[in-house]
Amino acid sequence: MSNDENLTIKQQREKRRAEKVAALRAKQEREKRRNLIAIGSAVVGALAVVAIVVSIVVTSAQPRPEPVDPDSIDIAGLETFEETQGLHVEGAVDYDQTPPAGGPHNAAWLNCGIYEEVVPNENAVHSLEHGAVWVTYDPEEVTGDDLEALRDAMPSTYIVLSPFEGLDAPVVASAWGAQVKLDGVDDPRLADFITKYRQSPDAPEPGALCTQALDGPGKIA
Repeated sequence: MSNDENLTIKQQREKRRAEKVAALRAKQEREKRRNLIAIGSAVVGALAVVAIVVSIVVTSAQPRPEPVDPDSIDIAGLETFEETQGLHVEGAVDYDQTPPAGGPHNAAWLNCGIYEEVVPNENAVHSLEHGAVWVTYDPEEVTGDDLEALRDAMPSTYIVLSPFEGLDAPVVASAWGAQVKLDGVDDPRLADFITKYRQSPDAPEPGALCTQALDGPGKIA
């Protein structure tokens, strides 16, 4: 015999009513929790939107730096060479500078990029004619973390980086008709030289390609 059969009619009605009230309260509690979660999510989303808007406003309000005029950059120790002819020749060339900074060169330019082996002078000089900057380093002095830092500092285009035997400085940066000998990979003049001469309109053939020609040995990027 069930417990309900021992109850009076009145007691059975009160029990059913209590069960309905308990079920209603449980439903109300579940809905309350869902509403709180929804409100919390909406608040978090709204705060994220506000943060993005504030970030955009602050960034937009900050003055953008004016582009640097390459002609205004002075580089201590800079050497320039006026009489530089760009004749196409075959075979090796005896250049006046080490590394060369212009002069007769091979008809095929060197594809710009980062090299871990010595590249042909005559092809690299042709790249200088197109407005590239050639950064060379002494492989006996620039190694390990310094070499990685130097590679990371190179722009993605119109730059050639390669080792060069017999340099009288740890790093030498060359452009067509210009060169500077640097104290090391962290010499601030390197960045100034690249800004001043890379893709310079004063190069003999500014805007000419620095790709789609000859890959030298040891090209890694």
